[in-house]
Amino acid sequence: MPIFANDTKRKSWLSVSENSDFPIQNIPFGVFLTKENIVTVGTRIGDYAIDLGALQQMNYFSGIDLTDDMFMQDTLNDFISDGKKTWRLVRNRIADIFDEKNPKLRDNEKHKDIVIFNIADVEMQLPVLIGDYTDFYSSKEHATNVGTMIRDAENALLPNWLHIPVGYHGRSSTIIPSGIPVHRPIGQTLPHGENSPVFGPSRCVDFELETAFITTDANIMGEMIPINEAEDYIFGMVILNDWSTRDIQKWEYMPLGPFLSKNFATSISPWIVTMDALEPFRTASPKQNPSPLPYLQQKGKHSFDIQLEVAIQPEDNETPTIVTKSNFKHLYWTMNQQLTHHTSNGCRVNSGDMMGSGTISGPTKESYGSMLELTWGGKEPIKLNDGSERKFINDNDTVIMTGFCKNSQVRIGFGEVSSKLLPPFVRK
Repeated sequence: MPIFANDTKRKSWLSVSENSDFPIQNIPFGVFLTKENIVTVGTRIGDYAIDLGALQQMNYFSGIDLTDDMFMQDTLNDFISDGKKTWRLVRNRIADIFDEKNPKLRDNEKHKDIVIFNIADVEMQLPVLIGDYTDFYSSKEHATNVGTMIRDAENALLPNWLHIPVGYHGRSSTIIPSGIPVHRPIGQTLPHGENSPVFGPSRCVDFELETAFITTDANIMGEMIPINEAEDYIFGMVILNDWSTRDIQKWEYMPLGPFLSKNFATSISPWIVTMDALEPFRTASPKQNPSPLPYLQQKGKHSFDIQLEVAIQPEDNETPTIVTKSNFKHLYWTMNQQLTHHTSNGCRVNSGDMMGSGTISGPTKESYGSMLELTWGGKEPIKLNDGSERKFINDNDTVIMTGFCKNSQVRIGFGEVSSKLLPPFVRK
């Protein structure tokens, strides 16, 4: 079925600024709360949030096989469960409804008042009920940098890293949408030169620049998803900040890996950009050497040219400082390989599950995806626009991550994931 929604010649009767992340060719999906305190599934064009539940009630999706309450829910899980054919039909229909040549909604003021909201007047929610969250470790540059700091350059990558997409299971209960603040965690650390740990606020709170993909119901327990089918089970992507505490992590990670150092907060951008919308930005992923085992081998272009940025904004400074610029295409392991490997032992994957990419670092220092790398473990502080320095994230700093794809015809973006770090939570 053709993806009519991606037609770059199409224009909307809604005004869209030239550098908007959300032209009519994007049509992401999310969940928002209206001024009337109604939660609805929606999409976005320009600076307008669109109530898909209201559109469905007024029969704008007539002819598409949807349950009566598909978009009148507080998550996207049921819609995602319907599969790729439904996603594409709905995106194509939305593109048609908001095409500048289509008068059906354009000229119906009563319907427009019900359906269309200014983005500033809605409150974005977590778009899916995330049952399970897996975080991968798929950037060779990041793994090499961290391994060099922990061990040495000759032994930076562990023996398994070039053979499997390494990952661990995270905690879905603390995944939050953009705009929700995060408290500095308290935990056990081992001070330098000491033999016994102490308990207190982390001194090394860090961001991790990541993306994540959201799955549909992919398999039954015991079934592996073949590499050539994996993409059919990926609904779309978000930008992800996997908050980390490096001092807690250093003390706890042996022998089982991250635990409390990473599960206290994970922030995501609220609009899920579909794989259909990202189709024009396919690109090759890095050459894999040695070649992976046959079940992970794939041909063709399976990465995407997504430009990524991170900025830090101190509380008393209106101008954020961009501290890194990276790109999704640097990832060594692809989403297809991650999903296939995840199910290779028969692990079940459900609608709304989220898979993080792992920190996305590029080949240069300016493209490193964490403060751990940018400051090389705190030894080389970076200077912000206001003259202050950072080894890690300070209390009341806001971390802002953005991502977008752009070619000569269209820009498709994710918006931002913005989170403020507050002092430790003190229970009254």
